[in-house]
Amino acid sequence: MADKPAPKPGHFLPGGNGDEITNDDRKPGVSAPSGTPLAAPTPRLGGEAPPTPPQLSGSRIDSRRTTLSGSRLGPPPADDRAAAAYREVFHPEPVPFVPKKRSKGLVALMVAAVLLFLGGGATFAVKVISSSSFNLPNPNGTPSAKPSGAATTKGPVGKGTPDTDIVGKNAIYSAGALAVAKCAEPAFRPTSKENVRSYYQALTACMDKAWGPIVTKAGFEFRSPNLIIFDDGDETACGVQQDLALYCQDEHGGSATMPWQKIVEDYPKNKAVVRAEMAQSFGFVYGVHVQNLTGMAEASDNLADTAASKTAQLEVNRRAALQAYCFGAVFFGAAKASFPLRGELLRQWNGLIQRRGDEHTKDKVRDHGSSKSLALWMNQGLATTNPGACNTFVAASAKVS
Repeated sequence: MADKPAPKPGHFLPGGNGDEITNDDRKPGVSAPSGTPLAAPTPRLGGEAPPTPPQLSGSRIDSRRTTLSGSRLGPPPADDRAAAAYREVFHPEPVPFVPKKRSKGLVALMVAAVLLFLGGGATFAVKVISSSSFNLPNPNGTPSAKPSGAATTKGPVGKGTPDTDIVGKNAIYSAGALAVAKCAEPAFRPTSKENVRSYYQALTACMDKAWGPIVTKAGFEFRSPNLIIFDDGDETACGVQQDLALYCQDEHGGSATMPWQKIVEDYPKNKAVVRAEMAQSFGFVYGVHVQNLTGMAEASDNLADTAASKTAQLEVNRRAALQAYCFGAVFFGAAKASFPLRGELLRQWNGLIQRRGDEHTKDKVRDHGSSKSLALWMNQGLATTNPGACNTFVAASAKVS
């Protein structure tokens, strides 16, 4: 069955299917173009038939006007049945309101329900906010049943600890001496990069075992440092490395970055010097790790950054460095029975202390301590095995020169 042609625009108008109205469709003697205005719609209820639409004269519309009459304009007659039906459906008479008494018990229940809703809503809102990226004080506090229009600001919870107290009154000082450490000198000879790595891994495990209980007893979280063995020129968490043992705070929570090439090169020439160097250097780096775990590394950085002068800044740096050396010596004092510093190894150990002083460095920057101060604090750590003996931050300036 062939498809019917789609209706043309205006198919619902007089003319049937949208075809143009021609003169043949009109009364005899009337001619007009297809755009002749249509007659007004027939009144629904009574009224006269619509008059003849205005005619066109040439290209202008005739000025004579027509008007509509009947029920479409003005109110309908009073007895009009259609109007009465319309009013009954769409404009019924209003139902009179008769107030009813409500029991006091029901009113009380409704008030309680509203208060419960408000309280639950406030609690929920606080929990949602507290789970976001903002840190709000007392997120589980009792919410107010009545929201307040004015914003409220709560003060900080507790009291912040000044940096001077973090470094000068740290809990690690009163945690007691390290227990006897049963750690022998690692048996890995520094003849290759992997051997150097194995040596430092074994030494890290020994220091973790010795320092872990003390750090935890002081109220801090203990974690082992990340170990990085680098080639000269490698870029690590501490930057591009050039044969320096360093400790850096990074995404691992702290990394000990240690060189290996110069060690392997020098070991055949003087074994005792290299053995002392490896132990002493790593002891210093691990000492910085203890400072990091206890908050003293960050606090000393803050103090150095806000020092009144360059001289004062360097003194803060010396206090921090001398403490790290002292912490390293505390471990070796605790391990003296199994990791003995005696004979040629002890002589080279003391020789390194004398050569490490700021006065012997090329740049002569006084940021790590003089040989005299290094010897003072390291010997104190070795003898006491107690981190409380390493409080360089309350010492006189003459002792941290």
